[in-house]
Amino acid sequence: MTVAHPYAPSLARIPVRRREVAVQGAATAYWEYGPDDATETIVAVHGFRGEHHGLEPVVAHLDGIRVIMPDLPGFGETAPLPGRRHDLGAYAQWLTDFVAATAPGAVILGHSFGSIVVAAAVAGGLQSPRVILVNPIGAPALEGPRGILTRLAVFYYWAGARLPRPLGDAVLRSRLIVRVMSVSMTKTRDRELRRFVHDQHDTYFSRFADRDVLHDAFLASVSNDIRAHAPAIAQPTLLIAAVQDDITPIEAERHLVTLFPDARLVEIDGVGHLIHYETPQPAAEAIRSFLQPSGDGTR
Repeated sequence: MTVAHPYAPSLARIPVRRREVAVQGAATAYWEYGPDDATETIVAVHGFRGEHHGLEPVVAHLDGIRVIMPDLPGFGETAPLPGRRHDLGAYAQWLTDFVAATAPGAVILGHSFGSIVVAAAVAGGLQSPRVILVNPIGAPALEGPRGILTRLAVFYYWAGARLPRPLGDAVLRSRLIVRVMSVSMTKTRDRELRRFVHDQHDTYFSRFADRDVLHDAFLASVSNDIRAHAPAIAQPTLLIAAVQDDITPIEAERHLVTLFPDARLVEIDGVGHLIHYETPQPAAEAIRSFLQPSGDGTR
């Protein structure tokens, strides 16, 4: 990394251990943050094209809580699922099996595409006392404020999957395209924080196994949202949404929270789809409050 990490001092105080576990015939890489004897454990699932590093700024503000963060299959250091299309069903089943193998009964957190995976898994039977969704995808991406850009992205990933492999791979890993994505999502006016966000995307956004996995995951991310799963999630649920999110408008998030049997919405102003990078401390504070025995009146 060439840019200073603004959350590094806080993160350095938290112990971290890298581990691997076999899930569905492939090795899943994951990281454990915090004390082994913590009273609360969270399994956190990152978003599309990312990997576990993306959620570390939030972890930096959750000292005292044990957080387990895997790389999704086909991203970061986790191998693709052998012989399977990487659709939402595959990711939801993988998450269910991963939690069973590493942290049964943990609180489950998902960011962006990870929020869809978490919602599908919990609605499908994954046992968890509480659910946390950060920048939840509460409406179809093609209908959001940037629906036109999403349609262009559909063409981009389609072309990348069909061009001759060396050319397609180069297009999908293009630093220029990654920077365009990063600039379009970043809202902060803090120049140093913007540099950090762009550096994070430059460093980690192209760590996918191959173009087929990337295309599958992209289709899963734009073809699904949380609304269909919300009524089946009975657990207390926290939605942490951004007022300036271009992926899911805040009005859609305010409707989404009404679809859950037991949910609350925390809105963070001045940020878009990158709560985990730009406003991790308010997000962590909302999480801590939610996990407190009296956080929502249910414990």
